[in-house]
Amino acid sequence: MLKLRIIAPDKLVFEGEVESVTLPGTIGSFTVLNNHAPIISSLEKGKIVYKEANGHTDVAVRSGFAEVKDNILSICVEL
Repeated sequence: MLKLRIIAPDKLVFEGEVESVTLPGTIGSFTVLNNHAPIISSLEKGKIVYKEANGHTDVAVRSGFAEVKDNILSICVEL
């Protein structure tokens, strides 16, 4: 499983294990799955969509950045 952590300046938005995450990258949308290669990407206005065992959740963001390393996806965002 992929561990996801979404952080805004004033709060922890989400932390937990997910199956996949789709992100609004500045050069195009992309999806992160388990065992994804390490990457750092800037994010633009859009929705982060993450899939858990019980369904999908959307988080609207204005901007941010994401880092994937060792099955941990850390996302810092402006909501």
